[in-house]
Amino acid sequence: MDQKIIKFPDNFTWGAATSSHQIEGGLVNDWSEWEKSEKRIKALKRQNKNPDDFISGKACNSYELFDEDLKCIKELNLKAYRFSIDWSRVEPEKGVFSEEGMNYYKSVVKKLKENGVEPFVTIWHWPVPLWLKEEGGWEAKNIVKYFTALTEKMVSELEGVTFWITLNEPNIYTLNSYITGKWPPQKKNIFSCLRVYHKLIRAHKAAYAVIKKINPFAQVGIAAHNNFFEAYNNRLVNNIFKGLADWGWNFYFLNKIKNHQDFIGLNHYFHNRINYGFNKNDNELVSDMGWELYPEAIFHCLQDLRKYGKPVYITENGLADREDKYRPWFINESLKNVYKAIQLGVDVRGYFYWSMLDNFEWAAGWDPKFGLYSVDRKTFKRTPRSSAKLYSEICKNNEVIAE
Repeated sequence: MDQKIIKFPDNFTWGAATSSHQIEGGLVNDWSEWEKSEKRIKALKRQNKNPDDFISGKACNSYELFDEDLKCIKELNLKAYRFSIDWSRVEPEKGVFSEEGMNYYKSVVKKLKENGVEPFVTIWHWPVPLWLKEEGGWEAKNIVKYFTALTEKMVSELEGVTFWITLNEPNIYTLNSYITGKWPPQKKNIFSCLRVYHKLIRAHKAAYAVIKKINPFAQVGIAAHNNFFEAYNNRLVNNIFKGLADWGWNFYFLNKIKNHQDFIGLNHYFHNRINYGFNKNDNELVSDMGWELYPEAIFHCLQDLRKYGKPVYITENGLADREDKYRPWFINESLKNVYKAIQLGVDVRGYFYWSMLDNFEWAAGWDPKFGLYSVDRKTFKRTPRSSAKLYSEICKNNEVIAE
């Protein structure tokens, strides 16, 4: 029996995503200092965990080995590559920009463009420089001014970049840093959370204006972390909870910036079935992190974004799967659901798998393996998993197998 093939639109953008702190190595910022702090190490030891497994250190050493990353990018037949700027690398002291740091990112952009790969640049993906940490991080009085200055510098210097993502997952950052306290600065303060959230909104709007002033043709958005909240059996109480969750988690930030974005970046990982309470999932299949694998969820998230009338790029989607047991299936099934949304009129322009490399997974340390490529922590050798071969064929042929 012949396989049925799904062909994506001719101009569809195939990519993979990374972030600076997770892959570059050798960084000095609020995260790197927190990882090594006495409080953090004591907490890990109480959990019988090895603190060395939770320190980013040289990460994947991409700062020195970007040419190795470029080989992976080419092997995967990517049309685009999403990476982020580490604020501390380019502005280690307030108002003082590092020529060495700037040259690194200029080199990354130049090499990508020379190889026909579109850079998608994230300006801020969570860590902040130590000078900003001392001023209160995102609670600092002048944070919007500082972020706007960073944006102006990066956009002015990184010539040839069309796609800019100002912020990565504002809701995830504020939740973990100011509510659950799992991430620095570990505040657990609802008022701090709300203050920071609204400063992030202001910062995005200010950055958007600066980018468009420098380059009116630039395409600007955020990477929004949206979940599929499912009201089980369509019950009234479940629908009420779903409505509140959608409003607060999925749409609030996007509603506030709807006139200040050219596209929406969708980061998607979670299905959340509501049945008189949240997270009532079946969990028939789960990732190594215990997250339910439910590829249909991405279709619903894409449908929800239709109302904004903006192009959508899936800027992150993936799973932790050390044995590569589910990843090929998950990628294929997720893309079938992306195609279904396109067929129903959602303007989806691209898909970026998270992540190209096994990297430092924030507070979860080195254990989760999200990469299409495994990375040896001592030699930094990149080794493709079987899913890398699959994704390479998808990107090359612009198609997936339907059944």
